[in-house]
Amino acid sequence: MKYFVIGATGNIGSRVAQRLVDSGARPSVFVRSAKRARALFGDHVDIHVGDLEKPGRSLAAALAGVDGIFLVTDGSDLEKRDRAVSFAARDAGVRHVVKLSTLDVRTGIGTGPWHARGENAVRESGVAFTFIQAAGFMSNALGWSESIRREGVLRSSTGGGKIAFIHPDDIAAVAMAALTTRNYDGQGLVITGRKALSYGEMTAAIGRAICRSVGFKEISDAQAYANAVEWAGKGPYVDAWWTSGAGARGPT
Repeated sequence: MKYFVIGATGNIGSRVAQRLVDSGARPSVFVRSAKRARALFGDHVDIHVGDLEKPGRSLAAALAGVDGIFLVTDGSDLEKRDRAVSFAARDAGVRHVVKLSTLDVRTGIGTGPWHARGENAVRESGVAFTFIQAAGFMSNALGWSESIRREGVLRSSTGGGKIAFIHPDDIAAVAMAALTTRNYDGQGLVITGRKALSYGEMTAAIGRAICRSVGFKEISDAQAYANAVEWAGKGPYVDAWWTSGAGARGPT
């Protein structure tokens, strides 16, 4: 079987590609930087350089002989990239597309609407699909490190709301199973961490892990949004992040 990873130098895509390599497969990867892909995987993958903004012939050529695709896209307009890939896959005779989606397609918050449109684009292609509808990535908590290191505090407007963050390795394991077994065709797989925790509970756990007192301070939505804009600038990502945070104040 020939597998093709789109987004292979990113957080999840790189883990899926490496799992394929470790299993004895030689996947193809579609990347913008051959140098970065080579640094990650050496000579154990077939590298195709291209850009989904202008896929053209580069994508069509890369899909020749491919059986299954692992697809990672982002951005508020990710639908057009999901559409380009899935319809090119159909034309190339690819049997299966596994798309990294989000649990928020079921709630309509955060990046959920972006991925809901992407899922629909894949469905419309007619190619067999599996959607990995993951909860928030545990690795996103690394973004809290500076305030914890400098001030010993985590600030959030999520209140007592809880979320079951999931480790990227666990997401990659599920994606690998969906891609290689075909046991989950036509399904949206909801995956979460083992236990839902409030931000306060997560703060306490971090403190115990680093043997340091770490406090949790609740702030207003307006302050949380202002902080995010200061960090990342205004735009759809910050707006999506903010609605996800507000959604975390749901059932406790």
